[in-house]
Amino acid sequence: MDNTLYNFRIKDSIVGLQFLFVAFGALVLVPILTGLNPSVALFTAGVGTLAFQLVNKKAIPPIFLASSFAFIAPISYGVTQWGIAATMSGLVAAGLFYIILSFIIRIKGTDFLHKLLPAVVVGPVIISIGLILAPVAVNMAMGKTGDGAIQLVPLDQALIISMIALTITVFTSLLGKGIFKLIPILFGIIGGYGVALFFGVVDFSSIEKAAWFAVPDFVAPVFHWEAILFILPIAIAPAIEHIGDMLAISNVTKRDYLKEPGLKNTLLGDGIATSIASFFGGPPNTTYSEVTGAVSITKAFNPAIMTWAAIFAIILAFVGKIGGFLSTIPVPVMGGIMLLLFGIIASVGMSTLIKEKVDLSCSRNMVIVSVILVFAIGGMTFNFGAVSFSGIGLGAIMGIFLNLILPQVKNEN
Repeated sequence: MDNTLYNFRIKDSIVGLQFLFVAFGALVLVPILTGLNPSVALFTAGVGTLAFQLVNKKAIPPIFLASSFAFIAPISYGVTQWGIAATMSGLVAAGLFYIILSFIIRIKGTDFLHKLLPAVVVGPVIISIGLILAPVAVNMAMGKTGDGAIQLVPLDQALIISMIALTITVFTSLLGKGIFKLIPILFGIIGGYGVALFFGVVDFSSIEKAAWFAVPDFVAPVFHWEAILFILPIAIAPAIEHIGDMLAISNVTKRDYLKEPGLKNTLLGDGIATSIASFFGGPPNTTYSEVTGAVSITKAFNPAIMTWAAIFAIILAFVGKIGGFLSTIPVPVMGGIMLLLFGIIASVGMSTLIKEKVDLSCSRNMVIVSVILVFAIGGMTFNFGAVSFSGIGLGAIMGIFLNLILPQVKNEN
């Protein structure tokens, strides 16, 4: 074998492992928060990234797909309400929604997408995704279960642990340099975990019980109408985010991926990756901005690097000790991270409104935003026989409906 080629491949694999390290904290955070299996999330992130590359093989963007934060609220609710298997059917439907959307774009172009889902609808939907989770973050930061029913860690200790985890995450994000600036969540978890060790609130029994080699706890989806109708409208926000992700990687690499392979193919790859993940019991996949940031810093534009990152993710999914270790992370550590994370999600929604210059002095826009926020965060429910719409999904549907029927107000003072 040619030594130059061999060295190049070794270098790609090392950089790929580094990129997986960048994504790792956020990748496993979603399943930990929602009750899914972190090892399954690792496996489906790897398989999803490889599927995305196969779909876009003519011009593969150097991106890594993993657990989507936008689905934390619906997954948490679904797992509690209907169980993991039923929730997965809703996530499969979300992936199919992306696939259908990609074919509509293939036929009609991207303009219709902006007309159907303008910023005045998407912005408040994203805001509600962040704010609806705020009580869960606060409860966990205070050492309680997500619903606040059980005190798992003494309040005084929990607050110290969660505030230190939050502080480290914030300052790493603000003051970190280079690659370190891209992994503030990982540093926050490490710092909070260290303080939790000091207080003696870490239970290592799960590591002792876990085998070194273990097949991830895969869960197949079970068809459930309520879960599908609840989760499907929430897929709107990540679909719009996908466009922003493609613009970001295009700016980093100086190559227009919206033209080649085109949104019609990248969205198709995202949809297939999400559906595949759901068939195994993993969270939906989305492009990771942390990895895009790492690409920008390292100038590592070769998509083969992401192939290596995906392969390493699949391999690590079968190391049972990793899953065992992740389950030892105390609730206050995750709560401290969530206090910032969910606020950032809401801020992204506000940023969407600001960037698109949505005029909230306009009565029409104010009505749409108001209805979405109150319906979603307030938990409004519409029942139609055996089927019900509620929360974020209902808010998104109402926003789309109002945007289509409300007249534009001219010469408004």
